Amino acid sequence: MKKVLTIAGSDSSGGAGIQADIKTFSAHLVYGMSVITSVTAQNTKGVLAAFDLPKEFIEMQIRAIYEDIDVDAVKIGMLSSSEIIKTVAKALTYYNAKNIVLDPVMVSKSGFKLLKDEAISTLVEDLIPICTIITPNIDEASLMAGIKIKNIEDVEKACNKIYELGAENVLIKGGHLDGEPIDVLYDGKDFTYFKGKRIISKNTHGTGCTLSSAIACNLALSYSIVDAVKRSKEYIQGAIENSFSIGYGVGPIDHFFRFRLNKNDE
Repeated sequence: MKKVLTIAGSDSSGGAGIQADIKTFSAHLVYGMSVITSVTAQNTKGVLAAFDLPKEFIEMQIRAIYEDIDVDAVKIGMLSSSEIIKTVAKALTYYNAKNIVLDPVMVSKSGFKLLKDEAISTLVEDLIPICTIITPNIDEASLMAGIKIKNIEDVEKACNKIYELGAENVLIKGGHLDGEPIDVLYDGKDFTYFKGKRIISKNTHGTGCTLSSAIACNLALSYSIVDAVKRSKEYIQGAIENSFSIGYGVGPIDHFFRFRLNKNDE
């Protein structure tokens, strides 16, 4: 069995963060492990508060995993401060971590800042260069690339700029652009375009966490970067199409829709 580690924050409502990652790992039949960086108090209506764990304890969690278990891939989510980013980057470099997928979580859907402004430069300098793939949305890519993204041409320019920061591959998610969503993958030479369909649903809590976790799973399962993204895109689309309403705000997607659909076919 392949083993995948998530390093991220905890979502008390279960729709995003560590909880979404573990559900995604289970849905891909890989063994999931976690290193919690922050604990959030949140629900479908938004994030009420966040509390960072001490950097020493985060390092100890990573050490506990790597000194006992072979890790086939790593998904990185919420890292809120410069010192946490430096701690994670140093530890993963020390253990020669492979298949690192970074979802640069900066702001929650409700507008709560999950990454301190001063930590952005640390993310760029210390973490991006060790990543196999980084998966920013339009807003995150605009911030990292230093340009305003309005169309696919701007997405391609941003891919180039972020690639130059050191990541092996850059996937910019196009869901925030007008028209049908197109995600763009860049490997330093070629662009690959993943066309999707816009699904009308308010229940999209945890989509970014889930997509990056699915990519980590598929890399662990030895798929190429293009196939890993393709399979993950198909998975997230099905999860959104089969999402459900919980609470009064942005509900979760269905990580286990394939199992439910298969059961209904029996």
